[in-house]
Amino acid sequence: MRLGSGVLQKFLPFISLALLFVILSIASPYFLTTTNLASVIRQTAVINIMALGMTLVIVSGGIDLSVGSILAFSGVIGTMTMVNGGSVPLGIAAGIAGGTLWGCANGLMVSKLRLPPFIVTLGTLGIVRGLTLVISGGLPVVGLPKAHGFLGEGTVGPVPFVLLILVGCAIVTHFAMRSTKLGRYTYAIGSNEAAAVYAGIPVARYKVAIYAICGMLTGLAGMIETSRLMTGQPTAGVSYELQVIAAVVIGGGSLAGGEGTVIGTLIGAFIMGLLSNGSDLLGVNPYWQQVIIGAVIILAVALDEARKRRFST
Repeated sequence: MRLGSGVLQKFLPFISLALLFVILSIASPYFLTTTNLASVIRQTAVINIMALGMTLVIVSGGIDLSVGSILAFSGVIGTMTMVNGGSVPLGIAAGIAGGTLWGCANGLMVSKLRLPPFIVTLGTLGIVRGLTLVISGGLPVVGLPKAHGFLGEGTVGPVPFVLLILVGCAIVTHFAMRSTKLGRYTYAIGSNEAAAVYAGIPVARYKVAIYAICGMLTGLAGMIETSRLMTGQPTAGVSYELQVIAAVVIGGGSLAGGEGTVIGTLIGAFIMGLLSNGSDLLGVNPYWQQVIIGAVIILAVALDEARKRRFST
């Protein structure tokens, strides 16, 4: 009985995604069009890429509530670099570097000051957002080079370029989590941090690396966002942290740490994307999307807790 329940729990995100895909295909004649599916890919790429970094953080037993603010900061820094004479690659690099630095700051405060990740990243959420507004004067950065639009809207043949970026990031993250010390230590820290310390794992160092990677991927997502909008918005990314965390949890990640996979996270992010896209196609009030996201998070966590209680008895 337990084995069957465990298998069902493991494949539940994939089953949910498949059912949602079928339901939307039936409910809307516009869902399966090439234009709409390409739009879904582009719209979900930002959340997907951020969620890859969040997967590492949550598996390690942490959480990062500041990713939405870091996305906006990275976007503003990157676009300001471009409009002030920097090339497109330099601007993208600047945005990614900005995200990485904030990720390092979060990791240092969590590991060195031994502060709860929730409190640290809640604080940096406000700090980073405030600094972004100060730097930009509260105004969007405009006048970007047209070449920057390729990052988020370009295609390679029939394939959206941003999908290639997402696949590349997913492959690297999956390899890192399954075949490197970083991945093994991330699972070990999230499963039992005290045991990881006694085993000789340099926990503080790896926590900084984990949060830095999350910040780096968020910086990349921020530059993709600016490419799609062709502007650097200091107010971008509001509530993105909710969607990113939801993607990881829906995909099987545990907020208690020690559990989570790249494949599961991607499925979770696409479920979120299809819910949003389907709501738009069916004329559902966009405010209800926030209600749905919150309900899905609670349901996913409740199922995870029920599974843990069942297997612990």
